[in-house]
Amino acid sequence: MSLFVQQLTHIDVSLWCPQRGLVGCSWQVDAVLDGELGEDGMLFDFGEVKPWIKRTLDSGLDHTLLVPTKAQGVNVTECPEGLCITTTTPYPMEVRGPQEAFSLLPWHAITLDTIAEHLSQQLTEQRPTNVHQVTLTLSDEAIEGAAYGYSHGLKRHTGNCQRIAHGHRSRLYIWQNSERQPLLEQQWAAWLDNRYLLEEADIAAHDSDTITCRYQAAQGEFAITLPKSLCSVLPGPTTVENIAAWLAKEVASQNGLDTRIQAFEGVNKGAIAMYPLSANSSANSSAMP
Repeated sequence: MSLFVQQLTHIDVSLWCPQRGLVGCSWQVDAVLDGELGEDGMLFDFGEVKPWIKRTLDSGLDHTLLVPTKAQGVNVTECPEGLCITTTTPYPMEVRGPQEAFSLLPWHAITLDTIAEHLSQQLTEQRPTNVHQVTLTLSDEAIEGAAYGYSHGLKRHTGNCQRIAHGHRSRLYIWQNSERQPLLEQQWAAWLDNRYLLEEADIAAHDSDTITCRYQAAQGEFAITLPKSLCSVLPGPTTVENIAAWLAKEVASQNGLDTRIQAFEGVNKGAIAMYPLSANSSANSSAMP
């Protein structure tokens, strides 16, 4: 007998890809449980399936940086902050933070199939008595139109969003003249894709090539150094609310039209912001896709 739950939850992470570098991801999670019916005629109570699996994912790799430790150019060492991850290809990066901010995986690359198999094995080892096997399937959200992945950290957040290198894959909607602007959405999503978003106050050092973001949060001290060309600096915390407001101003200032932005943070959640250029005629744009 099998029990299934579709779109049980979502996982938001960043991962290190030997070809693309730091990538923000949001994955939908489907689950199948195989086993025998209990005396109550159930394999597993639906009311218990979701919280059990979600607890396991939330306390594991969700909101962490997934590091394939066998990938070329990846090095993991201990440091005063906890762990230090350095990379050389496709570009140099250094990330420091508490151990729980990273998921170290002994692989050459991160794939949806290997992650799903890894998590399925974890859950199967913790299964209830009458459940023989748990199988998870991970998938990207099906998005028709513009989407981008980004990484960030929120030092004031009390949960795992404070980790400096976690990410999301998100839709982007742009309205001008009361109409969606698909071409603008594609242009800005392409420019934003695989960027690191940071708060200006967290810049600890920078030169012509790199920028270092550092902050103290409830879980510990975090730092990340990346190529400056892959970073976007926001005036405040990189919450989805501020991302939407920042994008609305940037897009409006580029072409001189009032702009409404609907920015997503992963799957099915986000923020909406307006920038009425007519009330801010002195605005100018610092980011150009």
